[in-house]
Amino acid sequence: MVKINENYLKLPGSYLFSEVARRIAAYTAAHPGVTITKLSIGDVTRPLVPAVIQAMHKSVDEMGTAEGFHGYGPEQGYPFLREAIARHDYAARGMDVKPEEIFVSDGAKSDCGNIGDIFGTDNTVAVCDPVYPVYVDTNAMAGRAGDYVEALGRWNRLIYMPCVEANGFSPEPPKETADLIYLCFPNNPTGATATREQLKAWVDYANANGSIILYDSAYEAFITREDVPHSIFEIEGARTCAIEFRSFSKTAGFTGNRCAYTVVPMELERGGARLNSLWNRRQTTKFNGVPYVVQRGAEAVYTPEGRAQILENIAYYQRNAQVIREGLTSAGLACFGGVDAPYIWLKTPDGMGSWDFFDLVLDRANVATTPGAGFGPSGEGYIRLTAFGGAEDTVQAVDRIREMLRRG
Repeated sequence: MVKINENYLKLPGSYLFSEVARRIAAYTAAHPGVTITKLSIGDVTRPLVPAVIQAMHKSVDEMGTAEGFHGYGPEQGYPFLREAIARHDYAARGMDVKPEEIFVSDGAKSDCGNIGDIFGTDNTVAVCDPVYPVYVDTNAMAGRAGDYVEALGRWNRLIYMPCVEANGFSPEPPKETADLIYLCFPNNPTGATATREQLKAWVDYANANGSIILYDSAYEAFITREDVPHSIFEIEGARTCAIEFRSFSKTAGFTGNRCAYTVVPMELERGGARLNSLWNRRQTTKFNGVPYVVQRGAEAVYTPEGRAQILENIAYYQRNAQVIREGLTSAGLACFGGVDAPYIWLKTPDGMGSWDFFDLVLDRANVATTPGAGFGPSGEGYIRLTAFGGAEDTVQAVDRIREMLRRG
């Protein structure tokens, strides 16, 4: 008799965003003719920029010739993209990241989940609370999270680090030792950032305890303030304790093209093993690489034309974030984030539950949001709003919520 992975049976309900989509679909089916404006799922809406399209067209033409055809590429990514990433994303900011430390993949979400393959299942895991669900769910699937405690809304083996208004939504290192530490800045869902001093405390903690920081920097392109770090590797000592994940999804609108990368420094070792080699072994075994056409498109992001064009799209979303933050703050709601991140973390009025406020806004304003409770216990009493919608839809959604609040 085949035995299944019983850790899957412990997972509560469905994946957060699947449940949000299910509820929106059910409401739409019950109210034909009603148009729902979505500030919920963090999917981009701006088209790919011309420089990317031109590069992809050119590479498609190459693929139609015997000389230019590409079959299986290097699982780690083509040298042209790895070198561009090292030069523009790291060397340009004073960091020494080598191309061979960069692994091109089909998404930061995939890598954040798959990185657990190279670590033992008896490691203790620390996560921010609220937290991007993938960090929790993939560790639960692997058996590191223990059992889900329904009454508490949390897993009994995970170390939950509260990210609340009192600490600026940025956690402090736990008193107990955590082996694997998931950090995401700019943060999803709260939109918070971490200072150099805060990140240095984490790096010192990790090096002192032999821990590994799994640093999700997927939203670094949205940072506006000069003193906010874009990478964990801007912090001294990080190369011996951190792995970084980045993505072209939000930076360049690649949510449908799937291209990201993970940086594993050569000097990062644990248990006598170099983690760069372990991740390389994992990728060469389980992954066949990102398509050549997509990688050529990603390379075009680093051209002067491509860079200028994607910055225009990023500015478009940043203006949306400002519209949401300022519009709802003026309506009397407490809003956080939305300055160095595309997400606004909104406190529900009068202590209303996250899912209750989700239902209220969906029904009375016809606006879809994401309940904070779905991100963890400390997310209760908040909702997440995304700035990735269209400009007109964003203004309309804010106006609808304001009108709903005015009517009471």
